[in-house]
Amino acid sequence: MSKKIQHRLFIENPLPGDGTMTLGPDQSHYLGNVMRAGVGDKVALFNGTDGEWASEIADVKKKAVTLAIGEKLKDQRTEPDLWLAFAPIKKARLDFMAQKATELGVSHMVPVLTRRTIVDRVKTDRLHANAVEAAEQCERLNVPTVGEPTKLEKLIEAWPMDRMIMFCDEDLSGTPAHVALQAADDKSCPKPWGILIGPEGGFDDHERALIRSHPNTVVVALGPRVLRADTAAMSAISLWQSALGDW
Repeated sequence: MSKKIQHRLFIENPLPGDGTMTLGPDQSHYLGNVMRAGVGDKVALFNGTDGEWASEIADVKKKAVTLAIGEKLKDQRTEPDLWLAFAPIKKARLDFMAQKATELGVSHMVPVLTRRTIVDRVKTDRLHANAVEAAEQCERLNVPTVGEPTKLEKLIEAWPMDRMIMFCDEDLSGTPAHVALQAADDKSCPKPWGILIGPEGGFDDHERALIRSHPNTVVVALGPRVLRADTAAMSAISLWQSALGDW
């Protein structure tokens, strides 16, 4: 396979399987009609468990593109075990958040319903689609999982006792994030983390007290300015990756 890889797709089939694969109608339409791919074009494939594999388009039909799978390009690698729990925001900015969180290495996303959440219906399939697209573009080898929308009280009640909470409190009273994260890190026994981002109106006093009462909560400040929810999420992930992640 001498041509350069031209496309990259996330699939749910085992790799390399039997050496050939016929894509479903949606991905076939994407390659054949949207990307105008043709026989001989190179496509990198990944499924989140088997690494990345080279393939070549062997046949193009209207609703079925067939690939011949070649050599393995990359071994599977793990992403940091980092959750992002966030109050849903308006559609375009929610799409942006899902895409950028994927690019920044989040492993799991869960929408959280709070008392001031302005969006109470979340299309988790849309979040997943945005995550898939971002993973394909940023050369990530897996796709974050997406949880169903959960009320804040249930999220805190069910929060795993071995997972820390990076609580980004908009009242700016927390310790600067990088300092707080490094102080909370137990290098002899590193723990997984989750980042908790509130709604545009912030958490109310009851919710803030509930979050702070959890024994794993680390309250952090994201600087001297009040940030929009999507900006706060990206800032928090970046700070966590810098302090404790794979940067």
